[in-house]
Amino acid sequence: MQTVTIEDFGTSPGGEKAHLYTISSGRGLEAKITNYGAIVTSIRIPDRNGDQGEVVLGFNTLDEYLGSHPCYGATIGRYANRIAKARFSLNGREFRLAANEGSHHLHGGRRGFDKVLWEAEPVSTGKEPALRFRYLSLEGEE
Repeated sequence: MQTVTIEDFGTSPGGEKAHLYTISSGRGLEAKITNYGAIVTSIRIPDRNGDQGEVVLGFNTLDEYLGSHPCYGATIGRYANRIAKARFSLNGREFRLAANEGSHHLHGGRRGFDKVLWEAEPVSTGKEPALRFRYLSLEGEE
């Protein structure tokens, strides 16, 4: 049976409740995604013998994601990569960004998309379960 289940995953630094969503295919495929950073924490798939195996590097707790790690399974943004010297020019105007990797801006800054709580909701596609994640990044944020 195809399902989406929701469980508590911890509390964000801002005091908001994070959840862990598990999507099961009913045929041995299982994906776990948290609304904290829209992070894929686990994908388990069956091999040719039907034995489930983990195919994602990730952690089991929110506290581990709150620590330092190389963005395992995270939704990256506002920009995916480095912006040298944490600044750029657009239409003759220079913009300065948060330097969060030495003197550079990496993956959206100190509070990139991987560090915010996303709105998440199970949706029905008519065939299989799915999740929708939403986050509004306001102008000037980071």
